[in-house]
Amino acid sequence: MSNQPFERLAGLDRLVHEPARLAILTALSAVKSADFLFLQRLTGLSKGNLSGHLSKLEEGGLVAIAKGFEGKIPKTTISMTSDGRSQLEHHWNDLERLRKEATKWKPEKGD
Repeated sequence: MSNQPFERLAGLDRLVHEPARLAILTALSAVKSADFLFLQRLTGLSKGNLSGHLSKLEEGGLVAIAKGFEGKIPKTTISMTSDGRSQLEHHWNDLERLRKEATKWKPEKGD
C-alpha cells in the first residue's frame, strides 16, 4: 500500500482538478447559469484563459455554453451539465477522502 493516497492524488482527473477549471466548476455549482463576464470577474482569469478553460470543460461534457445576444450586445451563458455536477461532487469527495487518508499515512519500511 506504500504511497497510495499520494499516488491517487497525482492521478486525479486533470480536467476537473486544474485550479482554474476547479474554480469555474465550483462557481457554476452554486448557480443555475452564469454569464462569461461574471465568471471572468469571479475567477480573475483573462478573457483568453477563461475561454480556453471553458472550451476544454465543454469538450469534456462538463459545461454547456450558449451564445446569443441581449439586444445588440453578445452574451455568453455557461451552465454545468448534470455530468459536470456529478464529476465535481465526486472530485470533492475524492479530495476529502484522500486528505483524511494522507493525514493517517505512515511510511512502510523502505519508503
